[in-house]
Amino acid sequence: MSRGEKTRNDGQWSEARYRSFIVSALRKAWMRWGPKNVAKKRAWVERGKYRCEGCNRIVPSSIKKNGKRVNNVSVDHIDPVVDPKVGFTTWDDYIERMFVEADQLQTLCKVCHDIKTKEERLVRTKHKR
Repeated sequence: MSRGEKTRNDGQWSEARYRSFIVSALRKAWMRWGPKNVAKKRAWVERGKYRCEGCNRIVPSSIKKNGKRVNNVSVDHIDPVVDPKVGFTTWDDYIERMFVEADQLQTLCKVCHDIKTKEERLVRTKHKR
């Protein structure tokens, strides 16, 4: 099969489009995953404020940026869903690593989440080469 060949959805989708569709559906399901809410509740301090488990600061749940409200708190997997050193393995592994219990999740402020994401991307880039 050549790159970009459309083999899914009656020949309308490439493998990349199919994978994107599945990842999107799983992320939508994860938004309703109970342990995610338990992890966020664990970090709750008072209305609209959470304690970041990265820097230990109390931060508002949202901030104004360019005149719009944006999320300032994220529930994050302590171990990434896709290991940056290994990359994607199987859908079973992906699902198993995505739907974890609350003790494997952490609530991070946007700054800490961005730093963690950047570090994971650097590891992923290094191991792809």
